[in-house]
Amino acid sequence: MTAVPVVALLAVAGLAPLPYSLARPGQTTNVLGEYQGKDVISLTGAPVRETSGRLRMTAIVATAPRADIRLGEVIDGWFRTDRAVMPKDAVFPPGKSEAEIAEHNLAEMKDSQHAAASAALGYLGKDPDRVKVKLSLADVGGPSAGLLFSLGVVDKLDGDGDGGELTGGRTIAGTGTIDAKGTVGAVGGVALKTQAAKRDGATVFLLPRADCAKTQDAPDGLRLIPVTSLKGAVHALTALNKGGAVPSC
Repeated sequence: MTAVPVVALLAVAGLAPLPYSLARPGQTTNVLGEYQGKDVISLTGAPVRETSGRLRMTAIVATAPRADIRLGEVIDGWFRTDRAVMPKDAVFPPGKSEAEIAEHNLAEMKDSQHAAASAALGYLGKDPDRVKVKLSLADVGGPSAGLLFSLGVVDKLDGDGDGGELTGGRTIAGTGTIDAKGTVGAVGGVALKTQAAKRDGATVFLLPRADCAKTQDAPDGLRLIPVTSLKGAVHALTALNKGGAVPSC
């Protein structure tokens, strides 16, 4: 092949859209506070504790499903720690319109919130027929805030179980799916989420143990605590407050 066709081929490749999405650190939201004027976690049927610490769920922002991503953007993303290049099919359900994707993400979030409430009440031994949990963060899609929702419910109802706050008054961030039994599952974009956490003042970051290998770009000064269950996360935060042994990546 001559040089001219090679150059032409590279030029075409540089202009053609590629099946990738570019992601960056997104918002964090304190689940112990308010979002758009409403308490993120509302509880009825049991006394609710005052909290001063923060539990920040973290998110990433990805380019839209129909966005045209060029070769230059992909190469740039590969060499930056504040960006990630991800296959579109790993970010968005394939074969769906943007409206269908938005609906899918919201459905996942609602399912996650229900599981998070069930896990927290189950861990505390509370009767779900007596204690009602309402979570108001429906327009932030996806299931990866489940762990933080559960911890927020635990902190508001029981704190550290010994009269103190589960957060110890700190700003703690994290990510992780959760099922109704309290099992924590892996998520995407962990490295970017650690950057969002550090940006917004967190000193501790909870994550699924399965995602420890993805944290090589985590910011300095952010303590990573891997967990596999809600029970493990509560115990780790309690140990942190008391100067005990805490798991690490």
